[in-house]
Amino acid sequence: MKWYKKVLSQYADFKGRARRKEFWMFVLFNFIFACIAAVIDNILGLTYSETGTGPIYGIYALAVLIPGLAVSVRRLHDIGKSGWWLLITLIPIIGGIWLFILYLKDSEAGSNKWGPNPKESRDSINDIGV
Repeated sequence: MKWYKKVLSQYADFKGRARRKEFWMFVLFNFIFACIAAVIDNILGLTYSETGTGPIYGIYALAVLIPGLAVSVRRLHDIGKSGWWLLITLIPIIGGIWLFILYLKDSEAGSNKWGPNPKESRDSINDIGV
């Protein structure tokens, strides 16, 4: 949960690097909260027939859109790629698969042009789960 809060605290920070754990923990909690929002929409009968979701889910999705993009860009920076690599998803099928593979790659060793390796930093957030 601390990783999720860390991403939200860096709301629109597209600079720096995000390690794999930070990215995937955000993805996990984002999925959980999105499912909860969709269930609440269904329980309250607020779903739209076309999408199966409702306004609570929509508000949540809009609220985490920018932090999600920011952590994705920082994740790409961590492996030494520009944030513009997100546009690879515009290539049907292959683009999404390639981006997924990039997200799975380990951090680039040492510092790169986007900053020091977050794995080498010894602040408290990096000690989670150790």
